Amino acid sequence: MSAMPGRWRPAVITLGAALLLVSACAKSEDSDTPAAGGSNASAGAQVVQSADPSAKTCTLDQFGGKKIDLKTAKIGFSQSEKEANPFRIAETKSIKDEAAKLGIPSGNLQATNANSQFNKQISDVEQMIDSGVQLLIIAPLNSDGWDSVFAKASAKKVPIITIDRKINATSCKDYLTFIGSDFEEQGKRAADKMAAAMNNKGSVAILLGAPGNNVTTLRTKGFKDQIAKVAPDIKIVFEQTGQFSREEGQKVSEQLLQSNSDINGIYAENDEMALGAEVALKSAGKNKGDVKIVSIDGTKGAVQGIVDGWIYSVIESNPRFGPLAFETATKFFNGEPIPEDIIISDREYDQSNAKNDLNSAY
Repeated sequence: MSAMPGRWRPAVITLGAALLLVSACAKSEDSDTPAAGGSNASAGAQVVQSADPSAKTCTLDQFGGKKIDLKTAKIGFSQSEKEANPFRIAETKSIKDEAAKLGIPSGNLQATNANSQFNKQISDVEQMIDSGVQLLIIAPLNSDGWDSVFAKASAKKVPIITIDRKINATSCKDYLTFIGSDFEEQGKRAADKMAAAMNNKGSVAILLGAPGNNVTTLRTKGFKDQIAKVAPDIKIVFEQTGQFSREEGQKVSEQLLQSNSDINGIYAENDEMALGAEVALKSAGKNKGDVKIVSIDGTKGAVQGIVDGWIYSVIESNPRFGPLAFETATKFFNGEPIPEDIIISDREYDQSNAKNDLNSAY
């Protein structure tokens, strides 16, 4: 992914530098510098925001586990949703590709998919712990309800790295670290784009993500707080969950347009719902630009929607967790301190860069 001026916020550094910064020996690097462990930010890999040197960290000694060699270890990866969504496809591929790149035998990486069934995800993870995995990478469906998993993992000292959604628990005890975006900041950035698109006035609808996770909660909070701050004349007149699904996003948008035919903007909390909203707008006879759509993810379909004129802007949420997840695990098992939260930096797309940077989307 090429870094365009003004498209990254804030300054970014590699995980290796972030961990040094946490230890009070930071060195800032630009996004074109290869990250430790061989990942390359310029190729679309994740990059890490500047770390807070006072933030809580965790070491192998503090956690109480034992050092392992990832190349010979049994590793479990739990995916939360079926791989029909481009985000999930890219996320799973990134984990598997990085494992292969590191020389981890395919038989040593157990990958499961909960297909959006939380009870199945809990069962999947518990079975992997019972089978003897020594590291877990989890993309959690929900943020709560993980107590039975924590009990099993704690008994065997299996560290858990959570990606893309947080689990409400205690780091360095229940899990090791969270790797993901600043979801509240994503909502704020989406609000800034919506305010610009609507000239700070009009009515907007929110297509909420699935309930029960911190992504939906924080993307909603960030958007509402920022709209109230920068564009108080924009009124939020409709909110309904589209379950992060294209089909539901279309269905909800059709209901929206029936009850609010003069709506000026739609904030979709992921690209799939935005693309569903686009279909609904076309079916309702709307023209490009009649309703400003701002969404979050950075899929090729949504970025193409910007090029085509149906979507105003997309805030990225980078799903390429593989390099950073395995780099984090390697550092942890080498005894280095791991931050409680590893927050990545996300770019944004609009008419100024969507066409040229379409291949950077996933």
